Amino acid sequence: MSEPAVVNAATFTIERPEPGEYAPYYDRYISLIAGTDILETLDAQRRQTMLLLSGRDESDGDFRYAPDKWNAKEVLGHVCDTERIFAYRALRIARGDQTPLSGFEQDDYVKSGPFARAPLSEIIEDYIAVRRATLTLLRNLDEAAWVRRGVANKNDVSVRALAYIIAGHELHHRGILEEKYFAGR
Repeated sequence: MSEPAVVNAATFTIERPEPGEYAPYYDRYISLIAGTDILETLDAQRRQTMLLLSGRDESDGDFRYAPDKWNAKEVLGHVCDTERIFAYRALRIARGDQTPLSGFEQDDYVKSGPFARAPLSEIIEDYIAVRRATLTLLRNLDEAAWVRRGVANKNDVSVRALAYIIAGHELHHRGILEEKYFAGR
């Protein structure tokens, strides 16, 4: 008996998600993503974010642009946590699991996370690991999995929408890091 062939997303086109495949709130992230090659976009983002973070020290990681805002390490930790959650949702839905998935409170995750006291270098390594895991998951989905839908946080969502949300969420926060945390630093 032969092994089943691994399906690589490079053999078919992954269309952009359409309205109705995600809650309207997420259009703020999906609309940030140009083009239609979401796998290349996610990989390019990893490289761009690494360029932004290279050479940063602990004072950069501890910087808050306002007293009530997360520091830069907490922002990056939030990006990692959120990507993990959205990738987990994508995995469950891609595998046909129709169990509704709960939402999460981002502020509680950051407050309970180790980000503020962790070295910036460790959070950067975590970002690399999370993005690589996300790419491995998505690259190995078959065509049917990309359009499969489930329920997360009481809203319908498709796997391809989750991939675009992951990319848009990271891009949104990278922009904040560039403009409010690292500009002139």
